[in-house]
Amino acid sequence: MQAEMESEIERLPVDLLAHIFSLTLSFKDLAQASGVCRKWRRGVVQSLARKERLSFAGWNVDDESASRVVRAAYNITELDVSRSCWGCQITDLGLYKISQTKCVGNLLSISLWGVAGITDKGVIQLVSRANSLQHLNIGGTFITDESLYAVAHSCPHIKTIVLWSCRHVTEHGLIELVNKCRKLEAINVWGMRVPVDCFVSLLAISPALKIKPITQQLGVGRIWPVA
Repeated sequence: MQAEMESEIERLPVDLLAHIFSLTLSFKDLAQASGVCRKWRRGVVQSLARKERLSFAGWNVDDESASRVVRAAYNITELDVSRSCWGCQITDLGLYKISQTKCVGNLLSISLWGVAGITDKGVIQLVSRANSLQHLNIGGTFITDESLYAVAHSCPHIKTIVLWSCRHVTEHGLIELVNKCRKLEAINVWGMRVPVDCFVSLLAISPALKIKPITQQLGVGRIWPVA
């Protein structure tokens, strides 16, 4: 019976295996599948290479496992490593390892929402190599102006940024960001400790900028939602 099962497995082409594995959401299942045989391992690798979006939300991953998966998923343009209710073990070391992967220069969207184990050091390392970045969510983290300076100088295509409850960011970082990033369309500043006068200054620099939730309070139009 075991021999018959192995024979049936061997008949499945790698492309079909890759398609099946691409429908699998659990990284744990993919890890187990890659250990079945060499063909299945190739199928798992191909399935990851086909992905355009990769999300660790809802999974308890660490630096090594996260960077290993990102390295295999070298065609992704969207990366989500947001904190989940199970917790997230990713630290600056994980961001450093991800910054060394092949896909980092093609990333259009990165979410680090609520990841408490990261600092400016890791964020700077990552965004300094993500030169195509258009959407960044670093809300709920402990980053400071230093991270915004890095975004301002390394991400000229940035369109939206979420700074939800980033209470260590000051008006200096925001002004530098808006001054340098002329394609910036919207910014989420909910829960930040920044005076309203700062937002007036930002709008003087970029009148079309949508600032959530301050824009409506300042009477310059409706709020443009930032995810």
